[in-house]
Amino acid sequence: MSNDVVIRLQKLTKVFRDFWLRARVVAVDGIDLEMARGEVLGLLGPNGSGKSTTIKMILGLLFPTSGSVEVLGRSPAHVETKRHIGYVPEESYLYPFLNAEETLDYYGRLFGLDARERRERTATLLDMVGLTEVADRRLGEYSKGMQRRINVAQALINDPDLLILDEPTTGLDPIGTRQIKDLILALRERGKSILLSSHLLADVEDVCDRMAFLYGGKIHRVGTVDELLTVSGNQVIETDTLPETAITRIQEIVEEEGHSVHSVTNPRRRLEQLFLEVVEEARRDGAATSGAGAGGSLAGFLAADAKSQGSK
Repeated sequence: MSNDVVIRLQKLTKVFRDFWLRARVVAVDGIDLEMARGEVLGLLGPNGSGKSTTIKMILGLLFPTSGSVEVLGRSPAHVETKRHIGYVPEESYLYPFLNAEETLDYYGRLFGLDARERRERTATLLDMVGLTEVADRRLGEYSKGMQRRINVAQALINDPDLLILDEPTTGLDPIGTRQIKDLILALRERGKSILLSSHLLADVEDVCDRMAFLYGGKIHRVGTVDELLTVSGNQVIETDTLPETAITRIQEIVEEEGHSVHSVTNPRRRLEQLFLEVVEEARRDGAATSGAGAGGSLAGFLAADAKSQGSK
C-alpha cells in the first residue's frame, strides 16, 4: 500500500444475516474507495446508507463479508493500526462518574502515555475544546454538546495520524460547530487525515476536500467539493453596490452578447456567520455563560511539523 493512501477499500461488502444465516440486510455492497494522506474525506448519505457500517469495518469493529480493508498500510485489526487512529463515535460512550480530566487521563493510560505527558496533553486538550473551567465536573452533568467536546478531546489524546469523526457536531450549538470545523481544518494543515461522516451537509461542504455519496450500501458519486457543487451554465460576478444606471448598462451589454441577466440581488451572509457575530458582541460586552468556553488554540502536541509526523 502506498504511503500516500491511508484507507483503501476494495469490493468491500457487509451482509448481516439472521439466526438461520440467511442474508437479511446488505449494509455495504461492493464499494471501492481510497483516501489520501492529509485529506479530509466526507462520507455522506441518509440513515441506513451504510456509512456507520463502513466506518466500523475501517476501525476493525466489524469484519467484512467479502472484499478488503487496509488502514495505514495494515489490517484494521492490527494493534499497531489502532495506536494511530482517533475515533469520535456517533453516540457518546463515556463514564458518567468520571470528570473531564480523569477521562482524558484514562484514555492516555490506554495508549501508554507516561504521567507527565498525560497531564500536559489533558490540560492543552481541555483548553482547546473550551472545557477547562468545567474540568472537575462529572461527565454525567455535562450537556450533550459538552460531551461531544470531550469526545473530540479523547480522540486526539494519542496524536493520531487518522481521525475518524462520526457525526462530530451532533448536539453542538453553532459556536461549538464552528470550533470543530476550524479544528478539522487546522489538523489538516498539520498533515492529519480525517474521515468525516455526517448528515449535516453544510459541515461537510465547509471542510472536506472530497466527498463520497452512499445510498443503499453503494457509492453513487465521488469527487472534490468544486467538482460536485459547481453549477455549469451560470456565472456570478460580485461587485460593490452599483447604481441603477450601471446595472442597466450591464444588462444591455449582456443582452448584446446574446445572453440575459437572471437576477440582480444583494449577497446574504450565512446564518452561522450572523450567529457567531452576535455571540462575539455579547462576549465583548461582558455577558456571562454557564456553558463551555470559547476554546483555545490547537493543542501543542498536535501541532507537529511534517517531519515529526513521519517519525511517529
